[in-house]
Amino acid sequence: MRSRYCAYLLGLESYLLHTWHPNTRPDTLDLSSDIQTKWLGLTIVRTEQISATEAIVEFVARYKVGGTKAERLHEVSRFEYLDRWYYLDGVHT
Repeated sequence: MRSRYCAYLLGLESYLLHTWHPNTRPDTLDLSSDIQTKWLGLTIVRTEQISATEAIVEFVARYKVGGTKAERLHEVSRFEYLDRWYYLDGVHT
């Protein structure tokens, strides 16, 4: 999760796509059009390994868009292990 947050921070679309589960991965990302977002920090709330191939990570990412007040993205993300861990999907809370 931390590496994916850093990839969003640095605009590393190829890394994000490479770590996204093949069944849910979008064809493309366009982070270059999102230059207004400034990521401020990441807090991992909890991690839980459900099985040998399933895990969840709950996190809060703080950000600003265009200098406005800080916002929070609170998500419970699911990961699946194939040959390594892949981001499957997430639910915003």
